Amino acid sequence: MTDVALFWDAEAVAADMTLEAGDLATEAGLKTAVIISLFTDRRARPDDPLPEAGADRRGWWGDVTAREADDEIGSRLWLLSREKQTAEVVARAREYALEALGWMLRDRVASAVEVVAEITRPGVLGLSIIITRPDGPGRERFDFVWKGLS
Repeated sequence: MTDVALFWDAEAVAADMTLEAGDLATEAGLKTAVIISLFTDRRARPDDPLPEAGADRRGWWGDVTAREADDEIGSRLWLLSREKQTAEVVARAREYALEALGWMLRDRVASAVEVVAEITRPGVLGLSIIITRPDGPGRERFDFVWKGLS
């Protein structure tokens, strides 16, 4: 089965669709699901420090009707946008990415999800993700970088 493909643009810090031969590009892997999981803003928890005091806690309106606890779309990576480059922030980035991709394990889309977070250069956070499929082509690797850390 194929889905409309999203392509990550690290410079624009955004994903977008593209055309191939006059049609929307598609893909049969997990790249688009990973992009949506990581780069859609999950609602901040009540105890999460917001990048700006009193700011919107964001999130997708459809999560209001989630049937299961922790069945929300997106990640809390957006909370790191004004953070300093510290080991604690890198650890939180990894935690947020694992949380965002956890649905793949619960829904048995993956048998394992590995995330490595690192500062790739000043102001740039990188995530390397390896997803192991339970039945299928084995492992898929995804690498994302984006600017935003101070």
